[in-house]
Amino acid sequence: MRGDPAADRRVLLPPPPLLLLLLLLLLPRVAALHPNELFLHGETWGDQLLREGDDESSAAVRLSIPLRFYGSQFTDLYVGTNGIISTKDFPRETQYVDDDLPTDFPAIVPFLADIDTSQGKGRILYREDISPAVLDLAARYVRAGFPHSAAHFAPTHAFLVTWEQVGAYEEVSRGESPAAERNTFQAVLASDKSDSFAIFLYPSNGLQFFGTRPKQSYNVQLELPARVGFSRGETDDLKRKGAYFRLTTNEQSVKNLYQLSNVGIPGVWAFHIGSTFPLENVRPAIAGKHLSRDHALTSLDYSFSYTAALESDYTEDNLDYYDENEEKAEYPPSEPEETGNGHGSIDVSFHMNAGSRPSGGDLSPPDSDVGTPHPTPRYFNPETQSSTQNHQTKEEVPHGKTDFSSLSSQVQPSEHIETRRPVLPELGRDSLDSSQEGQLTYHGNAHIQPYPDGGAVTSEMDVPPAHPEGEAVHSHRLSPDHTPPQSGQRFVFGVEDISPNSEVFTYNGASKETCEQNHRQCSQHAFCRDYNTGFCCHCQSRFYGNGKHCLPEGAPVRVNGKVSGHLVVGQTPVHFANVDLHAYIVGNDGRAYTAVSHIPQPAAQALLPVMPIGGLFGWLFALEKPGSENGFSITGATFTHDMDITFQPGNEKLHITQTGEGLDPENYLSIKTDIQGQVPYIPANFTAHIAPYREFYHYSDSVVTSTSSRSYSLIFGAINQTQSYNIHQNITYQTCRHAPRQHIIPNTQQLSVDRVFALYSDEEGVLRFAVTNQIGLAEGDSDPTPVNPCYDGSHTCDTTAKCHPGPNVAYTCECAPGYQGDGRTCVDVNECATGFHRCGPNSVCVNLEGSYKCECRSGYMFAEDQHTCILIVPPPNPCEDGTHTCAPDGLARCIHQGGSAYTCACLPGYAGTGHQCSDIDECLDNRCHPAATCYNTPGSFSCRCQPGYHGDGFQCVPEPTERPRTVCERWRESLLEHYGGTARDDQYVPQCDDLGQFIPLQCHGKSDFCWCVDKDGREVEGTRSQPGITPACIPTVAPPTVRPTPRPDVTPPSVGTFLLYAQGQQIGYLPLNGSRLQKDAAKTLLSLHGSIVVGIDYDCRERIVYWTDVAGRTINRASLEPGAEPETIINTGLISPEGLAIDHYRRTMYWTDSGLDKIESAKLDGSERRVLFHTDLVNPRAITVDPIRGNLYWTDWNREAPKIEVSTLNGENRRILVNKDIGLPNGLTFDPFSKLLCWADAGTKKLECTLPDGTGRRVIQNNLNYPFSIISYADHFYHTDWRRDGIISVNKESGQFTDEYLPEQRSHLYGITAVYPYCPAECHLELK
Repeated sequence: MRGDPAADRRVLLPPPPLLLLLLLLLLPRVAALHPNELFLHGETWGDQLLREGDDESSAAVRLSIPLRFYGSQFTDLYVGTNGIISTKDFPRETQYVDDDLPTDFPAIVPFLADIDTSQGKGRILYREDISPAVLDLAARYVRAGFPHSAAHFAPTHAFLVTWEQVGAYEEVSRGESPAAERNTFQAVLASDKSDSFAIFLYPSNGLQFFGTRPKQSYNVQLELPARVGFSRGETDDLKRKGAYFRLTTNEQSVKNLYQLSNVGIPGVWAFHIGSTFPLENVRPAIAGKHLSRDHALTSLDYSFSYTAALESDYTEDNLDYYDENEEKAEYPPSEPEETGNGHGSIDVSFHMNAGSRPSGGDLSPPDSDVGTPHPTPRYFNPETQSSTQNHQTKEEVPHGKTDFSSLSSQVQPSEHIETRRPVLPELGRDSLDSSQEGQLTYHGNAHIQPYPDGGAVTSEMDVPPAHPEGEAVHSHRLSPDHTPPQSGQRFVFGVEDISPNSEVFTYNGASKETCEQNHRQCSQHAFCRDYNTGFCCHCQSRFYGNGKHCLPEGAPVRVNGKVSGHLVVGQTPVHFANVDLHAYIVGNDGRAYTAVSHIPQPAAQALLPVMPIGGLFGWLFALEKPGSENGFSITGATFTHDMDITFQPGNEKLHITQTGEGLDPENYLSIKTDIQGQVPYIPANFTAHIAPYREFYHYSDSVVTSTSSRSYSLIFGAINQTQSYNIHQNITYQTCRHAPRQHIIPNTQQLSVDRVFALYSDEEGVLRFAVTNQIGLAEGDSDPTPVNPCYDGSHTCDTTAKCHPGPNVAYTCECAPGYQGDGRTCVDVNECATGFHRCGPNSVCVNLEGSYKCECRSGYMFAEDQHTCILIVPPPNPCEDGTHTCAPDGLARCIHQGGSAYTCACLPGYAGTGHQCSDIDECLDNRCHPAATCYNTPGSFSCRCQPGYHGDGFQCVPEPTERPRTVCERWRESLLEHYGGTARDDQYVPQCDDLGQFIPLQCHGKSDFCWCVDKDGREVEGTRSQPGITPACIPTVAPPTVRPTPRPDVTPPSVGTFLLYAQGQQIGYLPLNGSRLQKDAAKTLLSLHGSIVVGIDYDCRERIVYWTDVAGRTINRASLEPGAEPETIINTGLISPEGLAIDHYRRTMYWTDSGLDKIESAKLDGSERRVLFHTDLVNPRAITVDPIRGNLYWTDWNREAPKIEVSTLNGENRRILVNKDIGLPNGLTFDPFSKLLCWADAGTKKLECTLPDGTGRRVIQNNLNYPFSIISYADHFYHTDWRRDGIISVNKESGQFTDEYLPEQRSHLYGITAVYPYCPAECHLELK
């Protein structure tokens, strides 16, 4: 790649006013974007011109402010010919231009194809711009696409790139005219200090070609459609890719780029690509309505797939997301985090033909007025927090609140809801210090918060039954006025209508426990204090909760859970079990978003009015007014929420139980929900609207009750039905009674729910609830006193900040614990990097958003204090300590089965139970040749050919009879006899070959006087040479019929040779015809469900294939004989076994473990296991053996210091062989014929070889894609490739790609090996 030396000059020329043009651009429209409506460009506007060519890139353009992309900031940008922008310089185009997303490097891709601007085929212009006209136009596009979350976005800088009338690369044959198709498109990157957006523009008739043909297409007529999207770049983990977003999948979707839109202007596309809060993935705009002239949508009440819309036929392709936490997953357009927890994916695309009506959405009639866009209802994303910066802190833009007054008819989507999060008011929590021991009022429970070292801590079931904190638990419903009785020192709390199997918790005051023994029951953010009757836990300053569970004030809260139900909908029974529930709560302004997925449609539709399902989280984390406390401050994370709902007028009854099960190590609240009963039927397409309401909650010891009525409207078109239900709620929890109370919770608190939203999307199968909640003292309908912004959520503190109220309407902002900043902008504190953590020796600190956790190093575990990491002592192994009862070692072997279990197996050659074994007399089976004698030996036997025969005993042939001596031999014998047995150097002796024939070249003794002879030994006239010159004698004897022995460096491929490759849960078989791939005969050899096969090798002696399984953490084998079953050889002491090598001579296997950073060896049966190396290893992967020289080679793809090392097979003489100019050496192979060690590097993209001592290094191929494993056979290399998901063959001499095989089931291929029909001759082996 050649850089543009002028690219580092930044021209920021403000163009003249463009107000008229801007007004024209932003007028309501359905027509596509006109070419004149692109952002103005050209050298007169300060653009720089990229050099003409097929594969050019600019030099680094230094930006005035960083571009935020995914979770990183970048100050340099590069512009490439091929429709791509990157934060890094580009590799050669062959490494990315023909591949699908994701790329190996960060990429912004408006139109990735093989573009060529040479010979005047268009031009590429780019610049950074700060002119008001450009920034205003960019802001308007962004606001149109994100009308709520970016309603006040005001960019300060923009980077523009324009591809103008560019052509496609083509190889024009003689006499042909070049193609006339030209493309014009534009990319604009707009940024302020906190957010970055990308805008792609495709004008009408701007796309005339829609893809390009690969340069290396092996003469196949193939055109690849252009790729549009974004890629974060690759990761180091072999199981994970970097996140990416893909907008196009086929040619039709590319054709429709200028007709459709996600901002309401056909041809214009906007995306949120980066923020101060790292995005899990790019988020597309979702406000677009004008998808095309024929498909103009005025309302999108359903989840819309852009890829489905882009494909005019609306095929099965979906908008493609990929998250680094999974092997592959697809997510809905604005919910990249929804399934990021590994629980699967949610397909939200819909299939729509022209004129069809998607379920849940309203299509405008063809003649409807779509000229005036409206913000359209979408959906909430409970797990996704918007990363848009609060604009009150930006002087250019005043802050404004979104109007929610019309929620009954128009619902805010989560992408559009304001992102400010007012934090909970203090209410005296900061005043908890050691001077107030007798004045504390806190409520405890039995769930134990994990320590910061990440260890598992005793669960609620492990708490002593005495309940030392005086906890009272009610597992059933109480009436609102119920007060538990007390009796002496023993408190028994009764519950009305308790069933016979109900459990009643009691407290025995005579049993007092102290903090000294029980402080670990407190949260890591709490302190323990002893009182007269016991101990209590209290949250530290700037945290809230009940002491056993404490959360940082001001930080968002996430909830994970499962929902099960047995319902009767109308008259139809519906059952579902363990469907996913996710909730996201903005704690500092009381917003709670809940999503329940995969509830069957009739039940989900009928549950639309049942707001209490998500209302629980509103009460738990409601915005607190002065003198009040939300639910989590009282209950913590363990509680039971019972609800009885009676619907009117049909009197259907519904019971819901929600059980809080504590906080996980990352402070996610775990919840379990069970729904039972009958609900009224609600027809499809009806929506439920619930007006803002108030509820009164009554508080007593360990129980909260509420009784209320709620009305709701069911609306479809002109139909509007009003119905209602009565609800009785009962919340029971555990409380600590030992601490004197400084303040008492009011007997009654009022929960005000100002914004209510419920939506079910049939396409994505998700039921959503959203509420905005405030909790305070019971009050009247009006309050003329001005409300402090901290109490009504109108403040501008960051979403991870605490709002501190001041006098009147004044307030200040303070970042939540684990964050730092001025309160209006807060960023995560990396406690691991700064050293502000409490991880002990032999532990590793792992930074989390707003916190951290500790994990024990490999080979260590947490001690009882759940803080100290101690060495893991392996359980006793009877096979190693000699306590087994197997027969002696020479007769049987002991097989460890884990723990104290073991089995015994007789060795080959012996029979019995394993505890008793006797020799097998193999001679009774006539295993030897008939002309051989069998000799039985203990555990074995031998065969010896009888006199007159020769062979190995299994094959015996008669000794050959002596042939008569030839003329040459008789003459030679006669002359030697004449010379006295030995000839002098000047005496002639005939030279005969092995068959007794005259050798064509004869010489006089050891002199240089030579001549040629015929087959009878007569001299050929004219061939006698002068001294120093050897005549060129032509053989006169016909060649023997026996095939000559091949040269040692040229071995012809053998019949029956094939390749075995690892592909996830299977091992594939690919036969070879010579060196060619027989693709039509490829098949699956072994299906191994639940496995991830990585390393693979073959034992040619016993015809057994061996492999490593990183999912099962095992090493396994299976015979290739028919009917053989897989066998596990090693199943302990492994974490991530990857590379595997078999030495069939020494019957030994070697493997790498990148989880333990070890290299180990064992016999092929798993015995004699030993660790060869466990130091100076970071990411060991490939491994191979040279059995002839007794060397072991392996790679370590440590990003900081990659290397290839060598040692003897017993682990001695370890040394680095190669550590220069390598990047990601994934594959390694030793070629026994050429004596070369070769490797495939996914970092440098090279295939290289060297001699065993590291000299003679040379490059075979320097343009690989993403190789993983490699094997050498005959005159070819074969390697698996992650970018192509196939096997590629490379000629050893020329380095050319000769063939490739792409399995029908496309997924990553890992290890590869070659299987020969025979073993190499052992006579060449020199054991060391």
